[in-house]
Amino acid sequence: MPYIKAELRAKYRDIIKQIKQIDNKGDLEYCVSLLQNIFMETREFRYSTLHDCVYAVQHCADEFRRRYLDKREDEARESNGDIE
Repeated sequence: MPYIKAELRAKYRDIIKQIKQIDNKGDLEYCVSLLQNIFMETREFRYSTLHDCVYAVQHCADEFRRRYLDKREDEARESNGDIE
């Protein structure tokens, strides 16, 4: 999950916040890929590390889906009615 201790967040937040705009999905994917590459640069190329890298992104996607997409779907169901 993307919830790390508050004292660890600052070193990443300050760098990431320098990115003022990500224009499209391709740009977002590029940025995520760069972060994965940075992660792998200092680690041994083995299955468990590759797995960690992939699943970190997947866990963030799952959390984003839980917090935002699911909420949006619930709103659409409430305003448009449930499946009959």
